[in-house]
Amino acid sequence: MNAIEIIEPKIKEIVEDKNLFLIDILWRGTDSFRVLEVFIDNVDGITTEICSDVSRKIEKFIDEGRLIKGKYRLDVSSPGIGKSLKFAGQYPKHIGRNFKVKLGEEKEATEKFEGKLLSVNGDELTFEVNGKEKTVNFNNIKQAKVQISF
Repeated sequence: MNAIEIIEPKIKEIVEDKNLFLIDILWRGTDSFRVLEVFIDNVDGITTEICSDVSRKIEKFIDEGRLIKGKYRLDVSSPGIGKSLKFAGQYPKHIGRNFKVKLGEEKEATEKFEGKLLSVNGDELTFEVNGKEKTVNFNNIKQAKVQISF
């Protein structure tokens, strides 16, 4: 088992123990200087305190097991506005914001639209699209990104 196969399940465990969503884990860099990026979210939003706490726990696990050889940098943060939402629980805090949404089956996007998120009821999301309400099931969303509005 390589370091990634040991570290990633532990990161998932640490994040889930804190009732957070693990959005993504990215590995960059070289063997002599590795960069590990962990993106987390929750229903209320991520604070620097949450990121620091998760970072300390991950770093302790890596360092105690000497799992990364050489130097490394660990970055724990929220996914930011450019990342697609991954979990239904991420949507309620974005009510009133505009989205670009792709719907579809399997790997193919069959429909795209832009609209304002009006409400979330379980897995049902209601958007305002061209002045009309459109309700979609979260499970049919292939990609949904919050749009920055000025």
